[in-house]
Amino acid sequence: VQLQASGGGLVQAGGSLRLSCTASGSRFSVVAMGWHRQAPGNQRELVARIDNGGSTNYADFVEGRFTVSRDNAKNTVILQMNSLKPEDTAVYYCAATYRVIGTKWGQGTLVTVSS
Repeated sequence: VQLQASGGGLVQAGGSLRLSCTASGSRFSVVAMGWHRQAPGNQRELVARIDNGGSTNYADFVEGRFTVSRDNAKNTVILQMNSLKPEDTAVYYCAATYRVIGTKWGQGTLVTVSS
């Protein structure tokens, strides 16, 4: 199983970034995809998640600034992040939950928001 993420980088506060992740390499079907993040010294935490039916979950800190979307046919999940804050600085990890084999993780992409 491979999860290939892209789209991280450096942005000023108030700016936007778009993260993309594609899952491949498994014969089992994906039931949900999403993004977590981990800042230095902190635990990994959920950012947003979307299932096959389009139902979404967002962390409270998102506060309407981020939107998660998905292309089920391509096993791709997108996280559009707007109005970024310095406290959003973290490594963002893509996750895909499969039938039978559970959750798999991507390698992480760094998002840095400067003040």
